Amino acid sequence: MRVLGVDPGLTRCGVGVVEGVAGRPLTMLGVGVVRTPVDADLSHRLLAVEQGIEQWLDEHRPEFVAVERVFSQHNVRTVMGTAQASAVAMLCAARRGIPVALHTPSEVKAAVTGSGRADKAQVGAMVTRLLRLAAPPKPADAADALALAICHIWRAPAQNRLQQAVARHTAHATKGRTA
Repeated sequence: MRVLGVDPGLTRCGVGVVEGVAGRPLTMLGVGVVRTPVDADLSHRLLAVEQGIEQWLDEHRPEFVAVERVFSQHNVRTVMGTAQASAVAMLCAARRGIPVALHTPSEVKAAVTGSGRADKAQVGAMVTRLLRLAAPPKPADAADALALAICHIWRAPAQNRLQQAVARHTAHATKGRTA
């Protein structure tokens, strides 16, 4: 499974591609940050994020895109920019028919470190260890994008089984009502 992880942001949008399957060693195929100038018009910043993500999709051809689910923050301007960048990433994937998964920050931290309250340094250290890298990816947005991809690879099989079970249950319940 090849996953593009996206840590959305307007100034720095972390991107990272990981390949592998749950239970086996994972491989980092690329990591980086799509940057936009703080003083640029919002529409141009969103366009720059879109162009950057499109380049990553073209180059790495992921099967899935994992995006950090936007959560409430104290600074409304920050959460708005994060939400807008997140929407751009989802749009780019949807345009190509690539499934998108949203993961909460605590879900990603728990998957990668074992604790949903891990700090950025712990996430970076575990990403470095799991992907057998020489040093933690910088900035933290890049490491977070890789953590999102790892989280999705590890959690997707269980999530798929759960969704299939719910679908079977729903189909069985519906069939019982029509009989």
